[in-house]
Amino acid sequence: MSTAAAPARPGLVLADLLPSPKLFGQGDSATRVRDITLVVGGAALTGIAAQIALPVPGSPVPVSGQTFAALLVGTALGARRGLLSLALYAVAGMAGMPWLAQGASGYAMPSFGYILGMLLAATAVGHLARRGGDRSMLRMAGTMAAGSAIIYAVGVPYLALATGMSLGEAVAAGLVPFLIGDALKAALAMGTLPTAWKLLGRRD
Repeated sequence: MSTAAAPARPGLVLADLLPSPKLFGQGDSATRVRDITLVVGGAALTGIAAQIALPVPGSPVPVSGQTFAALLVGTALGARRGLLSLALYAVAGMAGMPWLAQGASGYAMPSFGYILGMLLAATAVGHLARRGGDRSMLRMAGTMAAGSAIIYAVGVPYLALATGMSLGEAVAAGLVPFLIGDALKAALAMGTLPTAWKLLGRRD
């Protein structure tokens, strides 16, 4: 069965296909309202997904839905809105909003490096999405892999510094236990995003 996305103008992400609120008329004002709504919604989605969390024995980093949500937000919203959305999520969490993984808040936690990595990853996958990185299953797999690699590239060294682990110990505690889950998340995204393009792209 073909998984190719319906043809749509290059340079678009899924959020660009959403109409601006008619309540605010047309033009720049309506577009800004739409973008603000998307940014806030993306942060809220990440916060909600972060509550789906399970502790990992021997690791201070839980398995949670926040990384999956962060990559989806970046891919669907694009680099700028994705970065702003994850920045809002991070800043609100640092300020005391209990919507980091397992209802945590603040920044004095060994896993905070993963949140910093999500900022970069959301930006990167947003750029890839504008180049068609979410319009087929294979491209989406590559986009998810790139985003996950960025999160770990920041999160694992931060974990090592924050806990005094060696880099090898940090990899064992902060990367290896999550690989199977990441593969499942990638498989879900591979089906979800290209399908969304097929549905929304027909109306473009």
